[in-house]
Amino acid sequence: MIDNATILITGGSGSFGNKFIKMTLAHYKPKKLIIYCRDEMKQWEMQQKYPNERRLRFFLGDVRDKDRLKRACGDVDYIVHAAAGKIVPTAEYNPFEYIKTNVNGAMNVIECALDCGVKRVVALSTDKACNPVNLYGATKLCSDKVFIAGNNYAGNQDTRFAVVRYGNVMGSRGSIIPFFMDLAKSGQLPVTDERMTRFMISLDKAVKLVWHALEDCQGGEIYVRKCPSMKVVDIARAIAPKAAMQFIGIRPGEKLHEQMISAEDARSTFEFSDHYKIVSPICVPRPVPPSQGGKPCAEGFAYSSDSNTEWMKAEELREFLKMEFQYIPG
Repeated sequence: MIDNATILITGGSGSFGNKFIKMTLAHYKPKKLIIYCRDEMKQWEMQQKYPNERRLRFFLGDVRDKDRLKRACGDVDYIVHAAAGKIVPTAEYNPFEYIKTNVNGAMNVIECALDCGVKRVVALSTDKACNPVNLYGATKLCSDKVFIAGNNYAGNQDTRFAVVRYGNVMGSRGSIIPFFMDLAKSGQLPVTDERMTRFMISLDKAVKLVWHALEDCQGGEIYVRKCPSMKVVDIARAIAPKAAMQFIGIRPGEKLHEQMISAEDARSTFEFSDHYKIVSPICVPRPVPPSQGGKPCAEGFAYSSDSNTEWMKAEELREFLKMEFQYIPG
């Protein structure tokens, strides 16, 4: 499906975009990959990695700018929407900016996709969009809702929208792992709460889930990748086993535990071998039921980081850091 296709990645110079470009070029034969973002320096750095790759195109632009985005969407087959403001405390103090990017930007992507006849759009979401308690999570929940509703706006048009939701991406820019790695030599790590848990996923698995969504979606699904949980204190011990921990308390807008599927969504959720699929009850029915092949989840089921059945060990995280970043804890 991706072979000979033109794909636009919004926020394409970020952690996910870099991994998506690398893996897609290695596993498929796309006609063109368009990196759309507003950071010229990160675009320039990406260009240096692929000096002779003619399938890459770089568009400077912001998802807030609908006219520029529409120009970039010409002759595009698929959109992967990764552009977003993502830092929880920053969102609390800059709510207008996050709404402009995460909500208004999402609506621009939908309208441009419909206007340009894009076939499939997959938007990246977060565990914080499930029962949100912070502004960032609330904006991503709004984004999820408008992408799902976009299928009804499409009517008989072939454009279909789906969402991919996953937890903490290990090693992504601005996340807890590089933060702890930077502070490891100081001998002291700030930890919010010793009970705190998070879902853990690698960028490779996140990219593969997006590939699957592009292939599988009928329109209106939220794909949730199964992934292990880990206590934040265990993350700290894995990265800096000799460092002391300073417990600083939960920051504004943070949860003690994260959730990717709520009990309210359980009645619309189906389980597959490596993921769950939340099927929207409001979308226009498709010839192939989105739930086909899935096992209905039990009433009251919830997918939470504290009650997860799969847990990552410190040794597994250390092995990942060694392979991905050549990082060996001191």
